[in-house]
Amino acid sequence: MVNKLIQYLQGDQNAPGERKLVQKLDFFILTFCCLMYFLNYLDRTNLNNAYVSGMKEDLNFHGNQLNQINTVFTVGYTVGQVPCNIALYYIKPRIFFPTCMVVWAGLTMATAGAHSPGDIMAIRFFQAIFEASTFVGTHYILGSWYTEKELGKRSGIFTSSGLAGTMIGGFIQTGIHKSMNGRHGLTGWRWLFIIDGIITLPVAIYGYLLFPDTPRNTNAPYLTAEEKALAISRVPEVSERTPISWSFLRHCFSTWYWYFFTVLWIIAGETESFSTNALLALYMKSHPTKTYTVSQNNNYPTGVPAVGILSTLFWATLTDFLSGKRYLVGYWIGITGVITSALILAYPNNTSVHFGAYYWAGSVYACQATFFAWANDVLRYEEDSLRAVVIASMNMGSNAVNAWWSILFYGANFAPQFTRGMWAMIAVSIAMAMWTGLLVWMHVRTEKRREIEAITTVSEKEDGIPGMNEKAPVEGVSENV
Repeated sequence: MVNKLIQYLQGDQNAPGERKLVQKLDFFILTFCCLMYFLNYLDRTNLNNAYVSGMKEDLNFHGNQLNQINTVFTVGYTVGQVPCNIALYYIKPRIFFPTCMVVWAGLTMATAGAHSPGDIMAIRFFQAIFEASTFVGTHYILGSWYTEKELGKRSGIFTSSGLAGTMIGGFIQTGIHKSMNGRHGLTGWRWLFIIDGIITLPVAIYGYLLFPDTPRNTNAPYLTAEEKALAISRVPEVSERTPISWSFLRHCFSTWYWYFFTVLWIIAGETESFSTNALLALYMKSHPTKTYTVSQNNNYPTGVPAVGILSTLFWATLTDFLSGKRYLVGYWIGITGVITSALILAYPNNTSVHFGAYYWAGSVYACQATFFAWANDVLRYEEDSLRAVVIASMNMGSNAVNAWWSILFYGANFAPQFTRGMWAMIAVSIAMAMWTGLLVWMHVRTEKRREIEAITTVSEKEDGIPGMNEKAPVEGVSENV
């Protein structure tokens, strides 16, 4: 299995020593980042698993309090996006990522002691701020180390690790509920949070010891001096400026990158609403005619992230193979969102149709890897600080909208039909296809301008080299203009 994964990742490296370098990067960067994101999503989504496994009754949840807690988490997650990515500019990732993990692990374990929905709400807000570092921070790191031909597959594997956390979380809760429910006076859902926090700590220690930071500041003991130089040469050299200054902020807001990619991910984030709001689990919990067991409530929804993993790896690989045509996923999302919503609206009482539509909707998760890889591709020739802020702003904008969008359209009190949400999904899916086309146009226009500027620069340099043209230098004018 490991050999097949290595063969899947390798193949685009041609420079002497490049294959060995990338193998090392894949091992140390991907193992840590994937484990970090797996545990991140495990902590995050196990709230829903706990909710359907006794927490609702034990803490006397009512109405849409679960959605309110998720909204508070989203607010904290939104607040943390840009500061966390800017922090990576000042604090080495080898220190920053693991420290965030230790804090959120402690808060996860603290959730086991909650006595009311309000307790969980307060804990989740601060937990979200520290978890905000994982997703956008990793995409920034991947874009710092990998080339355009390598980035899609690595982004896909990273994103899939989070979906695996969503999928496996249900099975873990089922096992804990069966084996530990009532042990030492604690219910199964409380043990879930304790165990989640404990298993996070060894990964944080691994990060402190072996994460390689970025190419220009790495001190990783497993990279030779030649490999460090090669790593720097693989990515474009760009100008830099501090991200905390008025001139930098003016620069950010004067580019189209910030606006277009932020709106792209705002729309894309809402096309994931069926999955991120655990609608299948809520549908089962509120089914008008069927009663599902705790095991069924935890296990059946795992099919959604399973589809998401397959879709993510498929589209990440395909877009790498097609030289970075990440925009294709935007059109797939548009088709998927319209059809799945229409099916649920057309067959409101058909359980099989609902299950099938929710599973299919899981394929929309592919946009996470491809759209952030797209942003990294487009911003590859811009300064790192701008790339970091744009990537963080994408997730910040999406979560800012999702903070109220989920309550307005996908509150637990709308289960099991979520009619309002189905119409909202149709609208954002159409918007997704349209915005994708507009962003492609902007990207093509920028690439053409960059090519013209490069040709002009080369021409000017050639004109300034003695012997490259027949004209004698003009008196008083430097030859090296």
